[in-house]
Amino acid sequence: MNVCILYGGRSGEHEVSLRSAASVVANLDTGRHRLTAIGIGRDGSWHLQKRIVRRAIPGQGEALEILPSARTVSVVPAGGIHADGERLAIDCVFPVLHGTYGEDGTVQGLLDIAGLPYVGAGVLGSSVSLDKERSKRLWRDAGIPVVEFAVVSRSAETSAAAAVGFPACVKPVSAGSSLGVHRVDGAGGLEDALADALRYDTRALVERFVDAREIECSVVGNDAPRAFPPGEVVTTGSHAFYDYEAKYTDPEGARLEAPARLEPAVRDLVMRTAEAAYAAVGCEGMARVDFFLERGTGRLFVNEINTIPGFTSISMFPRMCAAGGLAYPELLDLLLGLAVERHRRRATVRFEK
Repeated sequence: MNVCILYGGRSGEHEVSLRSAASVVANLDTGRHRLTAIGIGRDGSWHLQKRIVRRAIPGQGEALEILPSARTVSVVPAGGIHADGERLAIDCVFPVLHGTYGEDGTVQGLLDIAGLPYVGAGVLGSSVSLDKERSKRLWRDAGIPVVEFAVVSRSAETSAAAAVGFPACVKPVSAGSSLGVHRVDGAGGLEDALADALRYDTRALVERFVDAREIECSVVGNDAPRAFPPGEVVTTGSHAFYDYEAKYTDPEGARLEAPARLEPAVRDLVMRTAEAAYAAVGCEGMARVDFFLERGTGRLFVNEINTIPGFTSISMFPRMCAAGGLAYPELLDLLLGLAVERHRRRATVRFEK
């Protein structure tokens, strides 16, 4: 295929996207696929790359550069992506865009309008999954266990949040990579935590802090999703939970175990619950479903779902797939195939009488 890697973006996860994209490029079988790269700057500008440049980050793998381009990139309804008015040869787009304007359904809608297949969830699955409030409500209605929570907007009182109790976890409703996430041990720290979370979104989620093992599970597929053996994130050092620094900047911040050391019955419960959570929010293509396995009670809660999970050299999503027998290059081929399959199926749908 002619594969277009779309990376960078306007979200707070811009740098993470550069690293994920570098890993995808390094593992995509260039003997079978031809690559086009379009980098999206922090200002939202699109830059068609003359060449693909990966730069090393000491101790953190590689990142894909965004080289400035004077060519005008445009998206044409039912006409694909153009550069200076000329249509680019693209068979499938691989959006490696985390968070807002990449994982929230906006770029997915744009690619639908352009008539291009793309990897990952569609508009509905993307937007619902990134919205932690809506996804938790859907899971709760489907009988899938979630932790007690409250939602606070910028104009709302904080009494509902305080009613959750302490310690609590505060996070933006629609953001990823643990941006703006805080553990709050008492009412005195709630206001500052909410203020920071609300820098990244107009709503903040407050939920009961769970003393738990952090379990993650990769799911791949369209109508018949398949879960892979789960992994576990074990935080180390001074990190109270799997925060941004533990994920991306502190090489000693966490230990990632894939597969996780779980009893067979618990492992199977995680995998089946991951598939159910994936289906409940209309996911397609791929996702990483994150869980809390509460210490003391053994109760399992779905925490959140990531429709464009990290693809960096240390990310759990490809590692869990590999532990389940699906190597990184084969995973990428499968995701491209799922994208084309969904696009062909949608093409059979009539939109007029």
